[in-house]
Amino acid sequence: MTRPFCPSGTRKSEMPIEIPEREFVSFQKIARAKQGFGCVITEKLDGTNAQILIEDGKIAGVGSRQRWIKPGKETDNYGFARWVQDNEEELLKLGEGQHFGEWYGSGIQRAYGRTGNDKRFALFNTGRWSDASVRPSCCECVPVLYAGEFTRQAVNETMQKLADEGSRAAPGFMRPEGIIIYLPGPRILLKETYEHSDGKWQAAVKAAA
Repeated sequence: MTRPFCPSGTRKSEMPIEIPEREFVSFQKIARAKQGFGCVITEKLDGTNAQILIEDGKIAGVGSRQRWIKPGKETDNYGFARWVQDNEEELLKLGEGQHFGEWYGSGIQRAYGRTGNDKRFALFNTGRWSDASVRPSCCECVPVLYAGEFTRQAVNETMQKLADEGSRAAPGFMRPEGIIIYLPGPRILLKETYEHSDGKWQAAVKAAA
């Protein structure tokens, strides 16, 4: 049965409205539509997500994708926290804030041909850290493969080139995972992978290997 329309003030409510004791979360801001969106496409590295939190001039936290970590067999994530501890002085050059990246290399996912204890931390913020002269010497930055208008053709061509030439982060490694597409206008991240998209890229990677 459809409830009849009640103009404001004509129906007495028995439910009191209170201010919730929780953080207010507003509806997301809607980006303005344009003729086209610019984008930055980077190589998607197959490692483990990591972050470093710097507050008041010191490292206040080290994290994986889902939790805070610290050095220790049961509390670390592929040795990332230990690495941060060993490189504290240099990493403080990142400055205040949360710094996200991929911890990849020996013993992590596809390893990229690295052996021994050869692990790397590649920062995600290409706008700030692509220049090696300004980032900490112990860090890398995910490789930028394309910057320009966001089109399906640009994505396809970037994927094909990466498949043909191999990983930009680890030259000579012919089994890259895929790409990350960043749309700075609406601040959206998208991904495209060879092995779990629609299947068509998997053959291209095998042919190039």
